[in-house]
Amino acid sequence: MEQSNGPIQQPLHAASADPAFVPGLAGVVASPDDAPGTEEAPEDVAADAVADPDAVEEDVEEDEEDAAPAAVAADGPVFEAADRRGRIVADSEGVRLSYDEEACDFRWDEIAAVESEKGRFGKRFTVTVHTPDRRWYPIEIIAPDRGHIAGWETELDAVLDAYFDEAS
Repeated sequence: MEQSNGPIQQPLHAASADPAFVPGLAGVVASPDDAPGTEEAPEDVAADAVADPDAVEEDVEEDEEDAAPAAVAADGPVFEAADRRGRIVADSEGVRLSYDEEACDFRWDEIAAVESEKGRFGKRFTVTVHTPDRRWYPIEIIAPDRGHIAGWETELDAVLDAYFDEAS
């Protein structure tokens, strides 16, 4: 039996092994409340809701108050394009890309450039987000027809003109 005398190579720690390695990927953060054995049984939740209906009304009022500032922040231009697998959203908060179950969130201060490209013959619209550390994140959306691509380009340009600061 032969054995290798060469150096032992350690496995690479990269995005293929750990998605948290890629900056901008949104991950699930576990809270201490999620520890095993801390969740309430469904019967306990139902009993609490029946016993104190005012608490449910207070929770609904708090949710409505939380939703109000989000609606106010969306006063500026918003770009949104989606197909059956991918979605691009650009607004005052930044750019969000999602494809199947993966998602990336980029704030405007994390973005070095945003590039858009339409396919020459097809209905494909590609948006690429470039970061200052020389990484890029492309996503391709298939438009319902070629007319949508021109509209998407003008909407994306309006959002970039409004929120993207090239000096940063």
